[in-house]
Amino acid sequence: MGPDRVLAPKILVVVGLGNPGEQYAGTRHNAGFQVVDELARRRRVCWRPTHASFVYTREKLPGSGPVLVKPLTFMNRSGIAIDEMMRQFQLSSNQILVVHDDLDLAVGRLRLMARGSAGGHRGVQSIIEHTATEAFARIKVGIGRPRHSEPIEEYVLEPPYADELELYQATIERAATAAEAVLTGGLEAAMNRFNSRWQPFQEGPGGTVKDAQA
Repeated sequence: MGPDRVLAPKILVVVGLGNPGEQYAGTRHNAGFQVVDELARRRRVCWRPTHASFVYTREKLPGSGPVLVKPLTFMNRSGIAIDEMMRQFQLSSNQILVVHDDLDLAVGRLRLMARGSAGGHRGVQSIIEHTATEAFARIKVGIGRPRHSEPIEEYVLEPPYADELELYQATIERAATAAEAVLTGGLEAAMNRFNSRWQPFQEGPGGTVKDAQA
């Protein structure tokens, strides 16, 4: 059994990576924020301001749902917030699920993992450095690579291309559904379902377009 298929303990916290501030809200690098925002919308919970290096939500009844977290330290220093959050909530690394963007996956693709290296992602690298472990689950959200030779540093801080917006939003929603699947059915079952190729739209009766996900 490979490292991506190791069964994880129950996930208690879903962390979305991104940069705080309205100027970053719709950018590719904020895919993680967008996913946990979608989870918060579905669960009808609000973000709580804190004096810590992160904001979080919790269901109205204690123990009734996961905690959702967004670091406020900016992407490259995400590990500071995650380390503080884990200490505050008394968590181990295998009780958190980190959601982040991934350049090596095309828009429309997800990749769930039980653990692994940073793969060049500075936010994930920061978490590994501050927690001293690679043993935390991830959902990688595909953002693809630049089409027009844009520098990576600029590309990730821009919104998706206009012709990708519909697919990108569908991917964010599917990533939120994947996170829910991890929470309810466990990581391995979610990996089996969401790591496969996915065609989000198909032509229905009368030429209409409908969601084609399983």
